[in-house]
Formats: sequence, C-alpha cells, structure tokens
Amino acid sequence: MTTHQQFEADHTSGLYTKRALTIVRGQGATLWDSEGKAYIDCVGGQGAGNLGHANPAVIRAIAEQAGAVISVPEMFYNDKRAALMEKLLSIAPPGMRYTYFSNSGAESVEAAFKFARVKSGKRQIIATVRGFHGRTMGALSATWEKKYREPFEPLVPDFTHVPYNDLAALEAAMSDQTAAVILEVIQGEGGVRPGTAEFLQGAQALCRKHGAFLILDEVQTGFGRTGAMFACEHFGLEPDILCLAKSIAGGLPMGAVLFNERVGKMPPGVHGSTFGGNPLASAASLAAIGYIQSEGLVDRAAELGAWFVERLSRIQSPLIREVRGKGLMVGVELKQKSAPYLQALMNQHQVLALPAGMNVLRFLPPLVIEQSDLARVGDAVEAVLTRPAVSTTVEGTE
Repeated sequence: MTTHQQFEADHTSGLYTKRALTIVRGQGATLWDSEGKAYIDCVGGQGAGNLGHANPAVIRAIAEQAGAVISVPEMFYNDKRAALMEKLLSIAPPGMRYTYFSNSGAESVEAAFKFARVKSGKRQIIATVRGFHGRTMGALSATWEKKYREPFEPLVPDFTHVPYNDLAALEAAMSDQTAAVILEVIQGEGGVRPGTAEFLQGAQALCRKHGAFLILDEVQTGFGRTGAMFACEHFGLEPDILCLAKSIAGGLPMGAVLFNERVGKMPPGVHGSTFGGNPLASAASLAAIGYIQSEGLVDRAAELGAWFVERLSRIQSPLIREVRGKGLMVGVELKQKSAPYLQALMNQHQVLALPAGMNVLRFLPPLVIEQSDLARVGDAVEAVLTRPAVSTTVEGTE
C-alpha cells in the first residue's frame, strides 16, 4: 500500500470497501493509475460516466460557467437553469411539465416520495424486491436489500415491497390508499434485471386505476445508457414522476425530478435544495445532453450493447447462468460469487467492472467506448470464466 493509500485508508469514513488502485487520470473509456497503468473502464462512475472521462464539451462548459457564476439558489431565476429545464422537458417522456433539481439520485427519490404524498394525500408507497433507490432514510425505505435496511430500522412507515415482474402481486398490494409505485425499468443493483412489458405497462395501468402516481427511477438507466434516452421509452411508458441523476451532468453531482400535470406544481416550501440546479451543474448538463445528441450516443449504445451481449453469450463456461441487459447496461449472472472474477479482471486484464448483488458481473462502460475495447473486455471475461480456477481471496471488489 502506498503512502497516500495508507493515509486515505486510515482516515476515510470506513463506509467504502476500496480496491487497491489509485486512479489519477481518465480519457474516454480509459483510466490510468498512479503507476501509469491503463485500464478499460466498465464501472463508468457507477453509471455517472456515460460521456467518458475528460469530455471536451463538458470541460468547456464548466470552465466558461465557473468564470461567470457558480452558485445561484432557486430564489432567483437563472439563464442556464432555465435552458436546462427546457432541454430536459424536450427530451423527456410525454407529459412531463415541471422540474425540480437535486444533487444525487437518492435526493431525487426522496423528493419524489414527498411530492407523491403531498399531492395525493395518501401514504402507501409500493417498491419491489431487489429494488435499489438509495440509502437516505426515505430512499432506503424503498430499497430492498436487508444489509442496507436493517441497521436503521424502523424506517419510514407505509412502504411495501412486491416481487419484480409479478403484476398479480402488485395488483394485490395496491388500493385506493396507494400514493405511488416506484420501479426501475431495469433493476441495476438488483442484478441488471429488465422489467417485462406486461409488468411495466400493467403497473402504469394500475396506478391510473387507483389514482396513484407511477414513479420511475431512471437514475442509472437515463441519458442513453440502455439504447434509448430513457429506458421507459422501450415500453412506451408515461411516468407521473421521473427520477434522474448520475450521468445527467457529465460526471458532476446533479439530479432532477420531472413530473406531469397529474402531479401538478408543488406548494411553496414543501421541499428545497441549496445547490439544486446551480448554474455550474446546469451548464455541464446542457453540454452533456447536447453531446449525447450530437454524437448519436443513444443509437451507439444500442448497437454496441447488442454486440457486447452477443459476444458475452458466446462464452462457454459452466459458471455462467445468464447474460442479460439492454444497451450498455449488461450483467453476467454467475452460479457463484462474482467478487473473485472482478478482482481477476482488474489484476490480470486491466478491466474494471462492478458487482450487482453477490453473483452478477455488471458492465457500465462509457457510451463513447470503442468496440475494440469492448472486444478486449469480452476476451478478458472469457479468460477469467474459463480458466481452471480463480483465487477466492479478494479485496476491495465493491
């Protein structure tokens, strides 16, 4: 362990299991460590890096805005914030009319719950098994995984979980006291599990029937990741509330909540954020969205993702249970824990990837990644899953 790694290890919060790697620079889909070794990045900032590293359009926007004004709270109007509102509503699913800006995915989810409860006058919120929506107290109440939830119980009351892709279970759980249903179109942390058209469209119909709001959490799937600007477009969904963050601003911390006329404009003072919609993040977001559109990254994600899934599906390994995903959000479910294989990918092949649950290898490469790099990733995955053995002694894989 180097001196700076030791200092960080000694004084960090302890909340994160770290990999023994110091990243100091990035370009596109490549990261370099402090020793100059290059890695193919399939972590992608845990979904925040759709545009890759050191994106020139985002860099220019940040520099220009930093020289004008960085922080303007929403008690004042601001030109960049207004321009971003217009841009987001122009690319959003049909019906979106209002915007609220936050600083993260969990903050967007928290706001969505408050909006749903205050505008419906009801309390029950239904989430799903294996769903992940954040770790703040409200978002955590909707998150399924017990290891995140149990240390902090009792959580916010009136949250219910039903099995994902089980429309009958959702229908049985709903009533006229349901304020909202929150869903991921593709469960990310829950194992890269796509929703079915029957379940997602049925959930929307049930929300309309019971006067509940449909909240879609597109924090990880938004902005081209799945081969559509938003994953709900694959199913023709029209959410009442849409939660966004991660790649919205090219890597800067930012989130947003979009909502429709069924929800309606919020009463003053119901919620707020000092930094939400600040001009610096707004300028970065405008540049990021513009780059996604001008460079055709949505179609690129669809094409490269289909190619990558096909490449991984050709691997002949008894360890593989299933390869699944949409666009450049891809998971390889194994029949045993994924941690040793993530470690082998990093140490032996200079490929950085993520877990999703205990036994899924998750790949979230920047949408600018070259097909040649994806081919190298595919070869690396094949090598670690077909070799005789991988050490089960690992460190820092999550």
